[in-house]
Amino acid sequence: MEVVNAIGRRKAAVARVFVSEGTGKIIINKRDLANYFPSTILQFIVKQPLSKLDATEKYDIKINLDGGGFKGQSEAARLAIARALVKINPEDKSALRAEGFVTRDPRVVERKKPGRPKARKRFQFSKR
Repeated sequence: MEVVNAIGRRKAAVARVFVSEGTGKIIINKRDLANYFPSTILQFIVKQPLSKLDATEKYDIKINLDGGGFKGQSEAARLAIARALVKINPEDKSALRAEGFVTRDPRVVERKKPGRPKARKRFQFSKR
């Protein structure tokens, strides 16, 4: 099997994933998964599509993460891994779709508006 790549995005984070056959190593920005995401919850989020398909030990995954915070980055990586697994085996798509791993979360930060401190917040009203 050759290397399969996919892109996942969430908020401001972008994940480029390269999946090849292997022993289950996940390398993020040249660091180990446990080293990059010390939180077990974020590690769990990244591994969700693999554990759903019982493919944790089948593939070696190299991820380039850029932008956003750690939560957005972990969810971007999850989407990218799910997309790569669908490229490898299209029959898995329905199982991943049922868990919501193939859907791009469209929610992003609302832009700041002029004359306001944030997107919707207003400056304090002064009567006099």
